[in-house]
Amino acid sequence: MHKVHKGLTADGAGLAGDRVVAAGSAARVLVAATARALRGVDCADLGHTGPTSRFPGAPEPVRRAAVTRAAGRVALTVAQVDEVDAARVARWFVDQYPRRRYPAVLIGSPHGAVAHLAVALGVPWLPAGFEMTAHWSDGGVDRPADALEHGAALAARMLAGNADLHLRQVHCPASRGPLTGATVALAAAWRALPAAYARFLADRLAPGAPVLLVRDARTWPVLERGPGHSFQVGCPASGLDPVDFHPDSHALRQVLRSVGGDATRWEPPEMSVPSGNAEHDVDPGFEVAARDWSARHQHPLHRVLVPRPAALSAAVADLYRRWLRGAGKTGDRLVVECGRLLDPWQVVRAGLVPYWCENATRRSVDEAEWWLAGSEGFSSVDVLPEPPGVRSPALAGLPQWLAVAGFGRRRRALDRTTARGYPVTSVPTRRATEVLRAQPYDLPAPPPLGAAEALAVLRDSGGHQGLLVS
Repeated sequence: MHKVHKGLTADGAGLAGDRVVAAGSAARVLVAATARALRGVDCADLGHTGPTSRFPGAPEPVRRAAVTRAAGRVALTVAQVDEVDAARVARWFVDQYPRRRYPAVLIGSPHGAVAHLAVALGVPWLPAGFEMTAHWSDGGVDRPADALEHGAALAARMLAGNADLHLRQVHCPASRGPLTGATVALAAAWRALPAAYARFLADRLAPGAPVLLVRDARTWPVLERGPGHSFQVGCPASGLDPVDFHPDSHALRQVLRSVGGDATRWEPPEMSVPSGNAEHDVDPGFEVAARDWSARHQHPLHRVLVPRPAALSAAVADLYRRWLRGAGKTGDRLVVECGRLLDPWQVVRAGLVPYWCENATRRSVDEAEWWLAGSEGFSSVDVLPEPPGVRSPALAGLPQWLAVAGFGRRRRALDRTTARGYPVTSVPTRRATEVLRAQPYDLPAPPPLGAAEALAVLRDSGGHQGLLVS
């Protein structure tokens, strides 16, 4: 997801190079990947390398300094915070898609499998929010209370010009590593349907086309700091539980030690909501606005409630297998993608079944293994683990990733480039394209699925995993 400076160019090249854009973040990567796939183009030009050091053998202080310098290239300054324009961000999202009528649209929470689902349907995906990072010059990875105070001041400035946003500040050394002490992370969620989205839906949706709203239903302890600003310590994507961020936690001590923090200084503020919506959920106001718009314009709205990322990943993988086999293809070659390492067009071009892991945590990889163990076998399994750039007790080791690849009957491949220096290196997003281009062609692509058929498969395949489709 990204930030746009008022008055700056909003084309893809301008966004990729501007320091007020969170290059490589979830919404931007997923929108770009989906839009390219709808044009029949891969993700070779998405070359963001992430904020981690490329030198895994360097001493930890040197690596942390490199991380801080990288953060400075994309984080907002305090002055730039005043100029964030959420309406321009929404316009950039919709402008990425080909100008034509669509039989449906996907909106909501970021999830790699949603990009694959959108491509199978031949429709766009629009995020319900975006992420930003801002400088914290005197920050500390082990000072969540100070991070809250700094973030509250930034949030007040940003909300003054963007009253339609809710800002969730996330302080999570387990998922962001040393960046947690150099920058403040803010997940911005629209509290209403952006005007650019409403125009896009009115102009581009075919009559009666359904709107599919995807919601990340995970919860996390939250502190409601003030109107439009909330705070959480840790996050579900860390692979840890809320209790692991308690000052007495052994896991927390391990994480803080790896990123240069001191567990004795860790004093998080008390949370006001023990089980609130986590940072990637859809704001209730956004959902109400989408529902109202759909009712007024006679477009049915279907909600897909996702209790865990793996539930949707497994359902979309099952859907792809049925879709490919319905077109006379084998549907028995699997690619396991991770984080930003995905390429929906190359998946379709090669006739692959995609399974997406949110990140490289043991929890994510465990669920991939369980799904594979309960599925019909695959002749080949290619695995693309995204190195997280931080050490954590929650991470999967390379032997576990190799075990995932081992489910292939004839081909078992773990990408050596992503494995080299794992887990503290970084690889560009285009690495997925480079790997998948080596797969044999399996064209033409199947005709797009209908929304009704896709929803039926999601209900059938995802229901036992807790996926709720209404």
